[in-house]
Amino acid sequence: MSTPFASAAPYYARYRPPYPGEFHTLLADRFALDGSQTVLDLGAGPGTLGLSLAPLADHVYAVDPEPAMLAEGARLAEERGVTNISWLRGDDACVTRLCLPRIDLCVIGRAFRRMDRGRVLADLDEVLAPRGGVAVVESLYRPGDPRPAWLTVVEEVRERFLGPARPGQSGQSGQSGQSDRDDWDDLVDRLAKSPLSRVETHQWDQPVRHTVDEVIGLQLSFSSSGPDRLGDRMAAFETELRRALLDHDPRGTYARTLRIGAAVATRPRR
Repeated sequence: MSTPFASAAPYYARYRPPYPGEFHTLLADRFALDGSQTVLDLGAGPGTLGLSLAPLADHVYAVDPEPAMLAEGARLAEERGVTNISWLRGDDACVTRLCLPRIDLCVIGRAFRRMDRGRVLADLDEVLAPRGGVAVVESLYRPGDPRPAWLTVVEEVRERFLGPARPGQSGQSGQSGQSDRDDWDDLVDRLAKSPLSRVETHQWDQPVRHTVDEVIGLQLSFSSSGPDRLGDRMAAFETELRRALLDHDPRGTYARTLRIGAAVATRPRR
């Protein structure tokens, strides 16, 4: 059965901001990535993490429940000449049933929020190599930072077309809130209480500048405001959002700073 992520897949791949280079450097150093390791990208989407790690790995297994996301990732891999990724349909409940080889590194993005964290961490403990580990990465709340006014413009248009955001959707316009900060603290706590209890955290500030088209494309990449949700109102939504953004700032460039958090978890040293 198709999900709201199906129609959002091409927009997700094109318009979601990439993770900062510092994150990839951290993983390369922390797990001594030299082209001989096996990487699992769990909740991979179109391979945002897996594609960038492929040059550092022997093989990457990209796992996601949405076929459209996997198809988009496979298309991008072919376009870029990346041949060492397997695209597998599955979710966090099937980690131990995928018949994977020993995994040196599992990477998980924001999809970790939708997973049964306790179960998936226990399952990953079964498939990880002795010195393997998990790295979770996502955007965080920046306390005290002024909220860019253009994000309010976006949310006003979204609300006119889709109604008020439900709890848990505060970051759907692309800016995390305090609930995200609380969720991150819970995530780190869950890691520390798992078999992978040796946890280190890192943060980076990532300046991002969007064009009008990129702001619109970002909205279409979310399940809560993707093409399936908008239906025959999609063209009107794009037109209205473009008009509102240009009325707000005719220069057509919209800046913000993302705080990226990464938690790396491995087994305790013996």
